[in-house]
Amino acid sequence: FGSRKRFKWEAMADGGVRSRAGADKSTATSSPKPLKELSVIVPTYNETENIRPLCERLFKALKAAGLEGDLIVVDDESEGTAETAKIVKELIGEGFPVQIHCRKRSEGRGLSSAVLLGFGLAARSVILCMDADLQHEPESVPGVARPVLEGSAEFSVGSRNVDGGGVGFEWSPLRRLTSLGATMLAWPVARSTDPMSGFFCTRKEVLSRGDGKLNTIGFKIGLEIMVRCRCYPVQDVAITFQDRAAGESKLSAKQYKLYVEQLISLYWDRYGISLLVFLLLLVVFVMFVLARLTRAIL
Repeated sequence: FGSRKRFKWEAMADGGVRSRAGADKSTATSSPKPLKELSVIVPTYNETENIRPLCERLFKALKAAGLEGDLIVVDDESEGTAETAKIVKELIGEGFPVQIHCRKRSEGRGLSSAVLLGFGLAARSVILCMDADLQHEPESVPGVARPVLEGSAEFSVGSRNVDGGGVGFEWSPLRRLTSLGATMLAWPVARSTDPMSGFFCTRKEVLSRGDGKLNTIGFKIGLEIMVRCRCYPVQDVAITFQDRAAGESKLSAKQYKLYVEQLISLYWDRYGISLLVFLLLLVVFVMFVLARLTRAIL
């Protein structure tokens, strides 16, 4: 997916949730007023069959929840790009607040960099990312965004692994085991029950902490932001992860390799020299135990 890239961000002046200026002591400590608007970013690659139903369902869900929002589609150049752009143009003509950025190969490739580009294009302070394949149900967007909109969390995750969440189709035992293993590996750096989820919400103000740090290795940009931006608190929101509605999965063996590389980088970012010291002590301990066992046997 191209070379590793670093992104620099600027926080919006009105980003974040805070008490009103000039409030008296009785109101200064009260709960902040919930925000009511957000930008939804959807990275796409040959997802022509899913764009219209996603858009229609999304804005129906936002309206029902009393929220305002806009949809930003970031499309990597593919055989479906022209058709995707045509569909978005039709949706705009029908009054939907949606825009598309068709990214040429020379501008970069890959899901993570597409998401970061979309965040940069967003006009609203609250930003949410979801997949285009409808495995993330548009009806779940208000729920996933709510902790951030209300100011109770800096980062919220649509999770399959909390009460009320789950998978809406038959998962093979191998895939379940792989998902569990990947989740456990990420636990020391990201306290979420579903750290690999691509369905997440945060604020531009929080994202700005990753200035010069965020990179685009692999698919797990939510995990990247969660760790490098030191998001706290993080809140999981139950979702049902559905089967792909149309198109083909982009997951491959290469993505698993990139995930391991990403985790190594995040562990170092989170623990630094402490991690190195721990590993050295672990090696010394193992060598000590082996030496004692060897002497006992001999």
